[in-house]
Amino acid sequence: MFGVRDLKHRIQITQTSVEYPVMGCSQCVERQRRSFRREERFRCPEHKIYISPTTFEYDNEVDNLLWKNTADLVLLEAIKTVKRESRIARDNSEDALSWNVFRYLETTQQLARLLSWITQTEQHQAELIYWSYSQKANGAWPQLNKARKEFGENIQRSSEPDLIAVSEKGVFFIEAKLTATNDTTPSDRNNRKKYLIGGDEWWKQVFISDYETVAIKAEKYELFRFWLLGSWLAKEIGRDFYLINVVLSGRETDIEQRFSSHIRKAANQQFKRVTWEGISGYVADNAPANSERSAFLAYFENKTIGYNRFGEIERAFSHSY
Repeated sequence: MFGVRDLKHRIQITQTSVEYPVMGCSQCVERQRRSFRREERFRCPEHKIYISPTTFEYDNEVDNLLWKNTADLVLLEAIKTVKRESRIARDNSEDALSWNVFRYLETTQQLARLLSWITQTEQHQAELIYWSYSQKANGAWPQLNKARKEFGENIQRSSEPDLIAVSEKGVFFIEAKLTATNDTTPSDRNNRKKYLIGGDEWWKQVFISDYETVAIKAEKYELFRFWLLGSWLAKEIGRDFYLINVVLSGRETDIEQRFSSHIRKAANQQFKRVTWEGISGYVADNAPANSERSAFLAYFENKTIGYNRFGEIERAFSHSY
């Protein structure tokens, strides 16, 4: 996995070419434009990456992962049976970041403690569901599919939280952002599915703003869907509901205030902004010292999110531990 220690801090970008980003590589590839393509003319044969002006993609997605033993890879293949798309091989991939962070928390039994810290509630064991794949169900989590159907979603093109944690007390939808923002709108503004009639008009129980205001004017369509489906689902199985939005520390600093202005306040429902840097700090302060913790913290220190338009490298995180 390439990071700050391995990559040039500045690359040459021209109208026709892009310099190889790995230190020691002096050659250039043809410049990609518009969509990213995995074609041989954009590939560094030595380091096996496909290069664009702003990012690169590994030939093998495993090269972008921290945790890749046999059990990890078997789980990843199972996840792909329900996950709609995957860009895990891309350097600035939210999926790869989510896996590298939350797989560590899951396998080291720290997930429930982290959730307790975030929500200031006492949580014990928690099942982690990746991109709707439940290891217990060996497929898409049935409760999520039930909520999708209740609100008129096609299972193949439905709401897909990055992660869901389920404890004895709560359901936690975790929406991870790296370079993307929370600004989303529906592709078809006239197709509201059953969002306004599903669950006996459940939206009225959990929103104070109407669909048009939240999903279109405020551009919080994705968060609208997660709050609607997640809160209804949690109510159905008798759990509290938490929607956790994980972002970079310097981005969307007011998202908690902005989205919360549209939802009804309830003791058993919370929307939380959490930062990746905060999670790494929690691990630095609380996780037992071992090789896995060292690898996790080194990842945060070394992680990049590509190059800016001036060809300057961009660190992913504002500080490390």
